[in-house]
Formats: sequence, structure tokens, C-alpha cells
Amino acid sequence: MSEIDNSRPWPGSPGEWGDDIRLAAGFLTRLAPPPVGERAARPLSQAARVFPLIGLGLGLGAGLIYGLATALGLPPVLAAIITLGAMIVATGALHEDGLADSADGLGGGATAKAKLAIMRDSQIGVYGVIAVTLGLMARTAALTTLADPGLVLAALVAAGSASRATLPLVMLRLPLARSDGLANRAGQPGQRDVIIGGCLALGIALLALGIIAALAALVTAALAAFAVAALARRQIGGYTGDILGAVQQATEIAILFTVVAL
Repeated sequence: MSEIDNSRPWPGSPGEWGDDIRLAAGFLTRLAPPPVGERAARPLSQAARVFPLIGLGLGLGAGLIYGLATALGLPPVLAAIITLGAMIVATGALHEDGLADSADGLGGGATAKAKLAIMRDSQIGVYGVIAVTLGLMARTAALTTLADPGLVLAALVAAGSASRATLPLVMLRLPLARSDGLANRAGQPGQRDVIIGGCLALGIALLALGIIAALAALVTAALAAFAVAALARRQIGGYTGDILGAVQQATEIAILFTVVAL
């Protein structure tokens, strides 16, 4: 287990939090320019504590788009499609791409080396198409079932935040599957930053969903993240950037389904 990261004072200055948010937003979204200069040299893992805040912003924006679409008279299914489209544009399909590559690699390769080679291939295969299609259908169905703009906003905020809080946890607990690539350059977050991110996600979920629904959603998110991480560890020996995308998608869907069920 990694030691608690004491490399910078806690809780840190507002400027340090702002730098972390800009670093994370520049990678996790298309809504902020990527960092330049000295900031560009910082590994992404140093901003792990603010990942849930990026998810909060994305979920809030998506929820408002859904509310606007329904206010204009569109039925829930069309509002859901527009909302998901906006989220994909905002993130540059970062996580969907990871899900597709992970599905192709884990589903298609015979050995760990072959699976990693498939995941690195830019072309999408049958497994990837099916995974992304089912993921989009699942999220559309969940938002359509919730229907009410207030419920959709709450669900998207909680799902956006908590699903991104699971990424640093996987980065901390799972070994890297290869010695190069995006995940390697991102580095390993400190244990303290992972805990901070988890606390932020918990607080956001509690405010959005209430105690019972929030705890249930976080449990299902943890189970979904564990399932993907365990599969990756067994088949390729650890995680890659694509696996992190698959974790985010799986946990987001798990949370949305939990809110629907409750």
C-alpha cells in the first residue's frame, strides 16, 4: 500500500486547488485548455483529489441541458439523447473511447500481450461497438425512466462526481499493465488525495440524493469499479488509461441504475 502523500501541506492554498482543477479539467474535458509551461510538467495524478469536482461540473451542466430540453417541450428520450451528446462533446468521448478499447482488448486477445496490443490499436472492433452502444442505451434508458428534470440533475451530479472519484482509487490500488502509455505518464496519486476525492464524492452524493440513495449508489459504484479492476488485473495484470475509461463508464451506469431502482 502506498504511504499517505505528505508532499504538500494540507489543505493547501486556493491557488493550489485552482491549479489542480485546471490540470484535471484540461485532461478530463474539452472545456478547458490543457496546461502549459510548468503546469504541463505536473503529472495528472497530482490533481486526483479534484476529479469529483470535474464530474460535479459535468453532471451539473448536463442536468441543466436536460432541464432546458424538457422545458422546450421535448420528450424525455430526446432530452436524454441531447444530454448525453452534450456530455460526450464536453469530454471528447474520453471515457467512451476507453470503454471501447477495453472491450476490444479484454474480449478479443488470447494473451495479455495480445490484449494490450489490441487496446492500443486505434481501430474499434465488434466488442468495442457493442460495449459503447449498450452503454449509451443504458444511460439513455436510465435518464428516460427518471424523466423528472430534478431527479435527472441529482443523478447526473452524483454519477459524474462519484464515477470519477473511483479512478484515483484504481490508480492507487492496481499496478500498471504496461511500462509506457498515458496511465504511466499520469503517475500514481497519493493515498491522502484519494481519500479527499472520496470524501468530496460522498458529500456531493449526499447533497444530491440523500443519505440512503447516496450510500446505495456509492456501494454499487464501488462494486462496479472492483469488477472492472479485477477483470483487468486477471487478464492484463493491471490497469491502463483505457481501463480507467471503462471504470468510469461502468460506475456511472451503476449509479444511474441505482437511482432508478430507488
